[in-house]
Amino acid sequence: MTDKPVKGPASYFPSIERTYGRPIAEWQAIIRAQGPKKHMELVALLKEKHGMGHGHANALVAHTLAEDRA
Repeated sequence: MTDKPVKGPASYFPSIERTYGRPIAEWQAIIRAQGPKKHMELVALLKEKHGMGHGHANALVAHTLAEDRA
């Protein structure tokens, strides 16, 4: 049995944790604490308040919102 490579937004997670020094669960808590907002509003928040790059912010928001819809 081989491990499948992680695809999609979660593939960014190791880099996000290394770069910004917080576990993914903390970033997801920050996103969820904002209440109902649009995807790009949440991306902008992560970029402006936390200095996150667009790709990382977008991946986190997309993954978190998808989890919440499931």
